[in-house]
Amino acid sequence: MIRSIRHKALRDYWTRGQARGLNADWIRKLRRILSALEAAERPEQMNYPGSYFHPLKGERPGRYAIRLNANMRVTFGRDDDGATNVDIEDYH
Repeated sequence: MIRSIRHKALRDYWTRGQARGLNADWIRKLRRILSALEAAERPEQMNYPGSYFHPLKGERPGRYAIRLNANMRVTFGRDDDGATNVDIEDYH
């Protein structure tokens, strides 16, 4: 279950279906990622083929990333109730 989304345009897309502010090339993949996040009970369930799922290290323990494109990642944290602070970022 997705509990919170940090990225405003992503939040509008997930809650209202408005894709304004998001790259049009990302929409299909974002829908798939968000739907999988909504259904996942554990972070490891996001490790499906082609997701490039990985836990973040260093200053970001407890957060995970899924590849959106070559540079951008959907990142999220996790607590007992679901995914938190879902974001789109280039952390490289």
